[in-house]
Amino acid sequence: MDHGTHHHPPATAGHGHHPPASAGTAAATSWTMAAQATLHCLTGCAIGEVLGMVIGTALGWSALPTVVLAVALAFVFGYALTMRGVLRAGVDGRTALKVALAADTVSIAVMEILDNAVMIAVPGAMEAGLTSWVFWAALAFALLVAFLLTTPVNRWLISRGRGHAVVHAYHHAH
Repeated sequence: MDHGTHHHPPATAGHGHHPPASAGTAAATSWTMAAQATLHCLTGCAIGEVLGMVIGTALGWSALPTVVLAVALAFVFGYALTMRGVLRAGVDGRTALKVALAADTVSIAVMEILDNAVMIAVPGAMEAGLTSWVFWAALAFALLVAFLLTTPVNRWLISRGRGHAVVHAYHHAH
């Protein structure tokens, strides 16, 4: 259990829950912050991933084109969710796209490698079909594995002012 989520230190610079820009250490980046960034990424990835798997499976495609479609859609939806938030901050589309690319590319790539590897590794998952519990259980498990293993990557990125730190910095600058 992360006890850091129950006790908040007094607010200092900024908002109190974000490390100062000069912190630059993994210790200054909370697991909660990393998990929230990963969950945000997972939301977009899962939408694209599920949609790609559903389309590919429904069309009777083999594993490779289905995975390619799922990955492409995961990136599209992952970037779109980030862009939506940045655009709400009053940023133009080109800048919002640059922020989304900087914020999400590594996280989405890691997540996609992991969850597709799990889907391919689970016997029969890709061939199971949309009405099979094996397909859906494997997909849920794949997304869970991707979340658990991408969270430390996002923590490391945020601690270095990269990944979702780009989005947070941009929101707080406006």
